[in-house]
Amino acid sequence: MGRQFGWLWASYAVSAYGSGLGFGALPLIAVLVLHAGPAEVSALSAVGPAVGALIAVPLAPWVEFRRKRPVMIMMDLARFAAMATIPVAYAFGWLSFVQLLVVSAVVAAAKIAFNAASGAYLKALVGPDDLLVANARFESTNWSSIAVGPPLGGAAIGLFGPVTTMVADAISYLLSALGITAIRGQEEAPRTTDKSPVRAGALLDGWRHIMGHPGLRPLYLNQMVVAGLIMATEPLLAVLLLRQFGFPPWQYALAFAAPCLGGLIGSRLARRVVARFGRHWVFRTVGTLRAVWLIGLAFVRPGVVGLVTVIAVELAIIINMSLYSPVLATYRLEHTPKHLVARTLSAWSIGQQASIAVLTALAGLLADVTSPRTALTVAGLLILTTPLLLPRQDQTSQHEPELSRSHS
Repeated sequence: MGRQFGWLWASYAVSAYGSGLGFGALPLIAVLVLHAGPAEVSALSAVGPAVGALIAVPLAPWVEFRRKRPVMIMMDLARFAAMATIPVAYAFGWLSFVQLLVVSAVVAAAKIAFNAASGAYLKALVGPDDLLVANARFESTNWSSIAVGPPLGGAAIGLFGPVTTMVADAISYLLSALGITAIRGQEEAPRTTDKSPVRAGALLDGWRHIMGHPGLRPLYLNQMVVAGLIMATEPLLAVLLLRQFGFPPWQYALAFAAPCLGGLIGSRLARRVVARFGRHWVFRTVGTLRAVWLIGLAFVRPGVVGLVTVIAVELAIIINMSLYSPVLATYRLEHTPKHLVARTLSAWSIGQQASIAVLTALAGLLADVTSPRTALTVAGLLILTTPLLLPRQDQTSQHEPELSRSHS
């Protein structure tokens, strides 16, 4: 798909692998360095991203009406600077829980803005027929980075200390910024007829488009709840496996890394499955299969059996997620006009991040009052209801011709 896409993909890959090394690093540091409990760890996974989502709200129209490459570079540099403060503070004995919250918020806001800019840039960079392939490549890169990164990160933490992976993650964003800088070609400046494009109403344009579209609306609501419930289990498992069951960091990392190989399977199958069964079948069937496995985490036990249980549950979830996600991402880009892409992607990410924050906080409170296992059980039962939010076939196929004409 050309050298420009190659540089974009390479930049994504280097930051993804850096994040893979640092997967779960903030909760891990909170538990191992600051001796945080379930409520604090869940707050770290909830409050920081929630604040980041609020910061990202006014950034959405700002991103929309600017060239996307400079925005991506700025967001990479912001994440590099924020993450670099953690190893510095740790070295001088200044590290605090408040600093972890601030870094989490800055990184979350920058990630939303970066993803909005990169999605809009990708739509302009590749043709409509290549969107699914491009999204599948990003998806496979993401899962392969999580498969490789956490075991290496866990080993690095064991050898060099708890903030080692944060250094690698920070540097990866710096390298990503350099890669995006290497992309050649003049990017067309966005056009607007408004004298003040960053008007108050522009903040809500992304949500108006999503909620007014018969296919995007149910997919958005479903994604918010599913993502929120799945991510709410991460800090609960960190406390359960690391503190209560005494798993060493490398086993904790392995429990999340090994299943990510399933992400390579799902993302590689996406194009073939859509060609054979259709996009709606993926939304309904694979979207349902994402939700039925999470309850298995309620049966985790100490030792090898517990480790195998986590790996099996995560593998089943990830295979279906990695098949579903690039199809969803492609549908979302195809059904969003060019002048609304950044705001729509920002609205999508903000809603999802807010849902993750709220559900993670509630799960943490429930775990603090009862136990992590009880909170995992409740999350597993609630997610079984999410297929009811998936769209009907008439909703995902409606307005296809009209959209194609408007894009042309």
